Amino acid sequence: MRALRDELQRFLLEYQFALKEVETKIAILRDEFLHMHDYNPIEHVSSRVKSADSLVEKVTRKGVDPDFPSIRAHIHDVAGIRITVSFVADAYLLFDLLTAQDDVTVREVKDYIAEPKENGYKSLHVIIDVPVFLSTGRVDIPVEVQFRTIAMDFWASLEHKIYYKFDRQVPGDLLGSLKDAADTAAELDERMERLHREVRAPVPVAARQLDV
Repeated sequence: MRALRDELQRFLLEYQFALKEVETKIAILRDEFLHMHDYNPIEHVSSRVKSADSLVEKVTRKGVDPDFPSIRAHIHDVAGIRITVSFVADAYLLFDLLTAQDDVTVREVKDYIAEPKENGYKSLHVIIDVPVFLSTGRVDIPVEVQFRTIAMDFWASLEHKIYYKFDRQVPGDLLGSLKDAADTAAELDERMERLHREVRAPVPVAARQLDV
């Protein structure tokens, strides 16, 4: 049992290393934007590696063979990172910049911003492989990356709490209210992004001369 526990810990440790790789890439992009463009598109970054208990529960529920190669091949959200951005355009921009890096391999993309789920959920999901260099050699580890705006993140947090409270059996009127709230959040995203573009638009020369 101790040997199995140690092997599982080492397996999960590889995912922790992969998260550090992605976090470093995101931090570099954030710092570059601050220094070169005087703008930070990233509001917040959070990450996690599934606990051993959570991983075992998902392996059992999905019917995946309980060996490490099978888990790595079929469970892609063992490591996850969520990047909360200011505007929808920032989500796509960071997605493009991250996935264009030559040591990042895209496995799967689910664009719930362009095509929201029926309940109103919006987020841009991508599964990427990133290399981790261990003493035993290179290992490519899958990481799930989610990009969402502040409004999307706030809505998703509320939705999660409601589904947890009702054990996923949410009354119909609440589901309708959730969908309405998702529509309102989407409208807010559009209005705030439009204002942002207007604020950052170059001031016409004539207007600048009038201010002098």
